[in-house]
Amino acid sequence: MAHPSSRVMNGADPLRMVRVNRISSRSDLYPRLIAMQKLADAQGFAIYRVSGSGLPAKQRLVCELENWGPSNSGFAKAFTDAYGNILLDHIEKSLLPLSWAGAHDRAAPGPADFSPFMTRLKDGILPFSGLAFPVRLGTLGNGFILFTGDDIDPSSDTIVELHGRCCHVMMDLLSLDERRSAAAEALSEREIACLQLAGDGRISEEIAEKLGLSVHTVNAYLGSATIKLDSVNRIQAIAKAIRLGYIS
Repeated sequence: MAHPSSRVMNGADPLRMVRVNRISSRSDLYPRLIAMQKLADAQGFAIYRVSGSGLPAKQRLVCELENWGPSNSGFAKAFTDAYGNILLDHIEKSLLPLSWAGAHDRAAPGPADFSPFMTRLKDGILPFSGLAFPVRLGTLGNGFILFTGDDIDPSSDTIVELHGRCCHVMMDLLSLDERRSAAAEALSEREIACLQLAGDGRISEEIAEKLGLSVHTVNAYLGSATIKLDSVNRIQAIAKAIRLGYIS
């Protein structure tokens, strides 16, 4: 996988650990992933999601986004054939990043002093080296973001920052999927207003006074919003409403 180096980081990165506006499509993720790829001095990226039921035997990794290109169309299958089962087992036990060296590289990515905080995969199986960052958000949100290439050598600070950005990307990807599936169950203005105030720490009595409603009506709105958001309680509904962009 021969590509020219893509390290073009000059000075402070304006994207450093900053959440961007809510995405409207998967294509909105590409500029962010390309920026992360450059930060890693990598030549490609890929997002894998864990698919299947909770039973380990039925789970598999599915490649959802990648920029390996048509000339490297077999990379997605080659990666899952080589490491898929290992990664599925890993994400159930650990959130440490993983690294491996390709057939032509001398060492896996990452500085030696950071090795206790990474999991090393078997080297030499694939034609490219890489880093895999696990993200665990629950069921549909579990997966990995990969950065691949030749002679990848990020610093420990870069690895930590990349992992944080990977979490943000996966959260936005999950949010996009949830918004699509919940389109028919859109929240009403009253439900959003009650959730916003509840998210601000107001109890039902305070929300009722603020909105000029009865406590019973406020609880009804919060209850219906919780059901629409497929949540088990008010706290989870607030968290999901924030993730979906209904409230801030």
